[in-house]
Amino acid sequence: MPSTSLNLPVTGTVSHGPDGPLLVLSERLDGHDTFLKGSLDVGSSSVPVRILTLDDVTVLRPADHSAVPDLGAGWQGTLRLPHGLRPQAIPPDLQEVAAEEGRSLEALDEAELRYVLTFLSESTTTAIRQARVEAIVSALPTTTERP
Repeated sequence: MPSTSLNLPVTGTVSHGPDGPLLVLSERLDGHDTFLKGSLDVGSSSVPVRILTLDDVTVLRPADHSAVPDLGAGWQGTLRLPHGLRPQAIPPDLQEVAAEEGRSLEALDEAELRYVLTFLSESTTTAIRQARVEAIVSALPTTTERP
């Protein structure tokens, strides 16, 4: 993972959570490490946050509730990610089968690639993984060149 930090402009709303307020981002973060810590600069305050990205939403759980806007309020700020961008590594077995079949993994957008990698990583046996690789590859468009 790169050591370069990243600063992202973000907006969202404040929602009630079981352990205090949650800062719900207007747009899900794609391509960034999540379930890690960062900080959110809102106004003149910097709030340490835990970043939680689920299927369709990114939520920031503040460590300090005193600087969080009121419940239901909209906010805008800068999310500072000390851990930078998350690499999206395509596993060798998927790359190999796609190349053999003349299929293009480059046709996948970020969300599709994230889904494919998650689907593949959740395989519990070698047979399931092989079947999933075949299913993924069969759904890819063909490349103009075959090996």
